[in-house]
Amino acid sequence: MASERRVIARHAATVLVGQLAVMAFGVTDTIVAGRYAEGALAALSVGSAVFISVFVSLMGVLQALLPVWAELHGAGRTPEVGRSVRQSLYLCGITIVMGMAVLLFPAPMLGWTEVPQSMRADVEAYLRVLAFALPAALLFRLFSTLNQSLGKPQLVTWLQLASLGVKLPLSIWFTFGGAGVPAMGLAGCAWATLIVNYAMLAAAIWLLRSQSFYREYRFWQRVEPPDWTQIRQFAGLGVPAGLAVLVEVTSFTLMALFIARLGTAASAAHQIASNLTAVAYMMPLSLAIATSARVSFWLGAGEDALARRACRKGFELTMFFALLFAASMAVLRWQLAGIYSGNSAVIALGATLLLATACYHLADAVQTLCVFVLRCYRVTVMPLILYCTLLWGVGLGGSYLLAYRGIGPWPAMQSPLAFWLMSALALAVTAALFLALLVSTVRRRR
Repeated sequence: MASERRVIARHAATVLVGQLAVMAFGVTDTIVAGRYAEGALAALSVGSAVFISVFVSLMGVLQALLPVWAELHGAGRTPEVGRSVRQSLYLCGITIVMGMAVLLFPAPMLGWTEVPQSMRADVEAYLRVLAFALPAALLFRLFSTLNQSLGKPQLVTWLQLASLGVKLPLSIWFTFGGAGVPAMGLAGCAWATLIVNYAMLAAAIWLLRSQSFYREYRFWQRVEPPDWTQIRQFAGLGVPAGLAVLVEVTSFTLMALFIARLGTAASAAHQIASNLTAVAYMMPLSLAIATSARVSFWLGAGEDALARRACRKGFELTMFFALLFAASMAVLRWQLAGIYSGNSAVIALGATLLLATACYHLADAVQTLCVFVLRCYRVTVMPLILYCTLLWGVGLGGSYLLAYRGIGPWPAMQSPLAFWLMSALALAVTAALFLALLVSTVRRRR
């Protein structure tokens, strides 16, 4: 049992380092934009909300393939992994087309959420650049998911760390200008992301072709015509998972669009809270990836008891770190807010929001682990239904009412705090129901 905990912890730690490096992209852009202009930080809050909604939702479709490849790996069906990966390129191509369409034409979404006209030009310029960064980002995510399913995330992590060393100076250079490059403002952060994404993809392709570890999987055989039976199986797992991620992420990121009407100070404070919450989320996400890889490996090997043991160990680790991160967020809230802004009003509001985000993080950690492990057991539709009902209905809908219209005896708060309070409540109920669903699913397998 201790060895299973070590395997999960080691895998999760490797994934976490890489995920934090990627999250540092967002932290870098937030700090750079905040120092460039308060308006740039507010526009980044809206633009990143749209991009994250698109990218993470489509990433969820591809990430959901992890159990498929981990089971094949556990069953020792090595040649089938290569063919399955080649077939997944068709699904990846579809996600790229869909994502670019949304990012190139964001006006309907910005109009629906009543984003102020003063922000829209910067937001649209930012998203146009990121639309062309999306193909590389999704193809690299496919490479990352493959490595996670095979229990070998180290190469991905090294690439992500190296990319941070390129992203940081490029964001500063392109945003503020210098050495013959004009100051691009917020769009400069997007151009830095585009360059880094294609560099990472090029490195991933080189590794797939050159590293001996990948040879037995025969990835570089001629791509077969679409196998619609297999693609439908991918879609049956990936589409509900991607839609569930879409609901989860949009319930989080649409807050930024609704909060934008409260002014730049409210948007800036919300960006601080959402950015730190996203960083904290990397821990349960990494543990969920590592746990689901182990659970699927043991299910593929026909060892249900070992799969249950891996699930328990993953849950214990997740709860320990979730409590640690939530406590740190609450205790250090003033210091954390002060890193992002020098505006006292933004710092005060941001520190208040971090108290609510600490509660949000605890519930988020539990539900993240549960939904990843449920995918190992091919349970994807019920989580989607629960997400739609609770996160969109109670969380986002309730947040809007509490912020702008009031609910029962509670008057309209006219504050981003309303969104964080209602979202934390909705996520807590979601986590409880997911945990009950996971327990009942595992028991039925005995």
